Amino acid sequence: MTVRSEFFTGHGGARLALHRLGEGRPLVLVHGLFSSAQMNWIKWGHAALLAEAGFEVLMPDLRAHGQSAAPHEAEAYPADVLALDLMALIAALGLEDFDLGGFSLGARTSVRGVLHGLRPRRLVLGGMGLEGLAGWSGRQAFFLDVLDRFDAIRMGDPAYMTVQFMKSMKVDRVAARLLLQTMTDTAPDTLAALTMPVLVVCGDEDRDNGDPQALVRALPSATHAVIPGTHMGCVTQPELGRAIRDFLAD
Repeated sequence: MTVRSEFFTGHGGARLALHRLGEGRPLVLVHGLFSSAQMNWIKWGHAALLAEAGFEVLMPDLRAHGQSAAPHEAEAYPADVLALDLMALIAALGLEDFDLGGFSLGARTSVRGVLHGLRPRRLVLGGMGLEGLAGWSGRQAFFLDVLDRFDAIRMGDPAYMTVQFMKSMKVDRVAARLLLQTMTDTAPDTLAALTMPVLVVCGDEDRDNGDPQALVRALPSATHAVIPGTHMGCVTQPELGRAIRDFLAD
């Protein structure tokens, strides 16, 4: 199978990339912060596994990530712009019956999309705990500090690996700062709107976004899957793709 890449028009006219693999039931997968569809879903074989299971895997590059536009104008970053871009993608594809999932920021974006009105059949939240939604301001402050100290951060600093990953992904720091400022906390009581079956899947050493079991308890119909790894490591493990496949096929 070959990945097919194209572009679609996001919120406000932004030119955003979309990568497709396979044929079958539509599954939209959204990557994490400073990553890309290639890094999160394609490189480690998750997209291929899901395509072999009968899905058309639809993987956007978020605004300011991957092959998508990374504008430097503040007006290109209204509140919740990633959720608005996700809604634009679903509309452009004409999807009515689909599954949706994301890892880390992609999970957060998927939740925000549902709160804006998207209605996937099933929802996958990878690398996410309750605090990553309800306490996003703490994560936001961490990443803004990384940008502030980017050139001064050395080995041993808690932010060192984040800087190295950003460098490897060639992150546009101006666009990244603007994007981070579009995100707000998600009140736990609003999660009652996520009435579809939800899978919360996290690495056994991953608490970067808080407690996944607390997130499961806050959702009306959720299950918890544990896979090996840290936040950055678990996405490289085949167990992530298998957990998604098994949940969606159940």
